[in-house]
This record gives sequence, structure tokens and C-alpha cells, in this order.
Amino acid sequence: MTHRKPAAVAAASFLLLTGAVITAAPGAHAGAPGGTHAVDRDSDFDGDGYDDVLIGAPTGTDGSRKNSGYVTVQYGGPRGIGTASGTRKARTAVFGQNTPGVPGSAESGDGFGAAVASGDLNGDGYDDAIVAVPGEDVGGVRDAGRVTVLFGSKTGLKASGSVTFGAATPAADAGFGLAVAAARLSGAAPGDVLAVADRRGVHLFTHAGGALRPAGRLDTVGAPGDESIQPASLTTGDYDADGYADLVVAGRSLEEDGQGRSAVYRGGAGGLAYVRDLPGGPATASGDIDHDGYDDLVAGRPDRLEDEYEPLTGGAVLVFHGGRDLFTGLDEFGRPDQVWLQRDPGVPGTPELGDGFGYDVSLGDADGDGFADLAIGVPGEDIGTVRDAGMVVVLRGSARGLTTAGVVSFTQNTANVPGTVEKGDRFGAQLRFADTDRDGRAELLATAPGENSSEGSVWHVPGSAAGIVTRGSWSYGPRSLAAPPAGARLGTAVDE
Repeated sequence: MTHRKPAAVAAASFLLLTGAVITAAPGAHAGAPGGTHAVDRDSDFDGDGYDDVLIGAPTGTDGSRKNSGYVTVQYGGPRGIGTASGTRKARTAVFGQNTPGVPGSAESGDGFGAAVASGDLNGDGYDDAIVAVPGEDVGGVRDAGRVTVLFGSKTGLKASGSVTFGAATPAADAGFGLAVAAARLSGAAPGDVLAVADRRGVHLFTHAGGALRPAGRLDTVGAPGDESIQPASLTTGDYDADGYADLVVAGRSLEEDGQGRSAVYRGGAGGLAYVRDLPGGPATASGDIDHDGYDDLVAGRPDRLEDEYEPLTGGAVLVFHGGRDLFTGLDEFGRPDQVWLQRDPGVPGTPELGDGFGYDVSLGDADGDGFADLAIGVPGEDIGTVRDAGMVVVLRGSARGLTTAGVVSFTQNTANVPGTVEKGDRFGAQLRFADTDRDGRAELLATAPGENSSEGSVWHVPGSAAGIVTRGSWSYGPRSLAAPPAGARLGTAVDE
């Protein structure tokens, strides 16, 4: 762990948005409780109490349309998630724009599933799947982008009644939907607020009166001379424990040569309010690492970082601890006192240019001790002479924060991990903790979109009393889910 010195920060702005109403399906389960927790990281599309898993394959084939994209769903249960056939057969589903009932039609380059998220938008007690289609042309406007919502129900996600929508004013190459998230950011509606990023900011939507309605916009790209952030990811957490989720918009600074940057917005009964910028991003995750009742924020900076203070070759992971005033332990410029590097004692690996340490991050409780553990993707890690094979590192949470005690790292060459390292696999490109069998110990899903000639694969690594263990690991690809495999890059996006 490294103690960092300050870097400059600046602001973003908030303005209201008006636009058309998006008609949505009515509440499917009148008996389910309305409303949501401030932050509910469980993706439970059928309301059975087990985590479900939503994965994007944005370059997959839907029907005859190559490179149009689809998403896969695996429903949790007493045995956890499984595949469409074989000894691990369990309930699964595949959705694309050619699925009957899903709005639109599949076209090459749409990128259906380039980003995914879940949340109970209509407050019916079932999580809904939010699927980005950032390459969708809208009314002749190239790559304006759209988002599709598949609503949850007692039987799981439904194509019928699903809706699709875009920005109030479509713009060419805007990429509406390049990142999505949902949580209880305000008290404006019984369900979660939906946040959708494009290349200039974030659009907000709420569900009311049977429809999704525009509720505001966060403009993170300011006038020249302002600190501007081009969004790349969104995360939510209740960092001040006030019962409302807060939103972090992470991306790259347009003023600081692409350095990772994040804008923090505090949630409340009246909506979101800008608080400050923080260093770090574009990868982010939220969870309670030290079990103090406040969510913490982790931001990955996977690039080669050179500043006037120190070189950070290979990437870094910054930890911001939540507290009553949102974050604690910051200096006057917003730098945290905890930054993890591969060169730190106890952290596996050696920092090298292009490693991508912190390319993706995920927080979850793998050992059931109440402290969130951190998984760090290092997809650019070379294994021996094999370039960009990839690696995953897991640091355990504790009352004192993250620790290297009991640290775990693994690659496809690690004992009990299926497969063999290959050039360009990028193992660890996406990560997600999920307790799909409800045993109180989250499993870790790690993806390698480049696996098997870019079909993509996902590894399921068990949690245990000792934390993440590779014994019992298994992997699967599109074929195992009865999905088209060619060039799918399954695992490009995983619902956090």
C-alpha cells in the first residue's frame, strides 16, 4: 500500500432534462414490497432470494446479424448458477434484439450488451435487466445509442413488455448507454433511479405512472478550461449511510491526458447533488470493506501513470473509505491515503507497462465474515512469455481495511483453474462477486473475452471460509449457454 500525494481536482455540473415518456410494463407482482434498499447489489430477477447473473456479449451474433450482440442470464438457486446443458444444467436464458418481444431489430455494430446493470426500476420487488445498445442508430443518427429494459417477474426476465429508449435529442456517436447503473438515488419514485451515461454526461430516469420518465442530467464535460470527465463507468454506494445511494461517474479527464477521474454525486430525498472530483477510474466498485456501516469506493487506474510525484507503471487501485461526510482520509485535493500497487509488499506480480492492474475491480464478501473483499483484474499481465494472458488478485477486507494477509492470485495456469494461458486471453478483464447459492459466501466470476478465438469465457471461482479458493473452479462459454459462440466476446460486460 502506498501513501499518495495530491493532484489537482475540479468540478462538474448538474442541470435538469426534459423529454419524452418511455412507456413501461406495469408492476408484475402486486404483492411484492414497493421500493428498494439504497444500494442492492443482488441481481434477483425472479425474486427467489438467489443472486442471478447477467453477462453481455456485445459482438455476438443474433439471428444472422453478426456483431449485433446479446446478453445471457443464469438464475441462481440452491446449487448456484449453471449452464444450459450437461452436469451443471440449470435455468438460463439468452436475449437479443431479434428475440420476440424485445424492441428493435439486430444490426451489425449495435453492441447489444456492451454494458449491463440491474435494479428494481418499477418497485415491484423484482430486479429488472438494463441492457445498453450504444451502437444503435436512431432515426438515421449514427451510433446515437439506446437502452433496453427487460422487466423481472416471478418467472424471471421477460421479453414481452420490455422497452427501449434513448436520449431526448439523439446525437451522432454519442454512445448513449456506454455505462448504466440503478439504485435508490432519490425519493422521487418507489423504484430505483436509472443512470445512463453517454460521451458527455449521465441521463437520469425514474419509473412513475407506468412509464420511465427523464429525471435529470449530469453534465460531466464542461466548457474549455473546466475539469471534464468523459464517462466510462458508473457505480453506486451509500457512502454516508443516509439511506440514499450516491453515484460515482468514472472515466478519463479530458484535461489531464486521459488520466482516470471520477465525479461524486450525493444522493438524497431531493435527488443528486455534485460533491467533488476524485482521482481514479475508469474502473470502480463499491462495498463495505471495514464493516463500519459505510460503503467504500475503490477506483482502478490501470494505465501507466507518470506524475511529478512518482511513476506508477502498470496501474494502481485507490481506496476511498466512506463516512458521515461521504469520504474520510482525503487530503485537501481528494487523494486517499491508500493506494495499492503491484510493487507493494505482499501484492502478487511485478509492475510492468501494460499490465492493467485495476482494469476492473469488484467488492464482495467471499468468506462470510462481514468484510468486503476486493478482486482486482490484471488482464494485461504476461505469464512467462505469453503476452496479455491475464491474472486476478484478491485482497481480503478487515476492520482495518484491505490487507494482504491471505492474499490470493490466480491465472489459467494455476492449479484447479480450467484452461491454459494463451496470448490475448485477457483473463480478469471483468469481475463480479455474487452469492448465487445463498450460502453467505460470494463466488467470484472472472471473464476472458479473448478466450477461444474471441468466443469469450467465464470462470466461476468458489468462496469459502478461507476466502476465494481455486479448488472447485469451473468455466463456461457461449456454447454452454446455448448462445452463438463466434466472435461473441462473452464477458465483455458483467452486471455488478
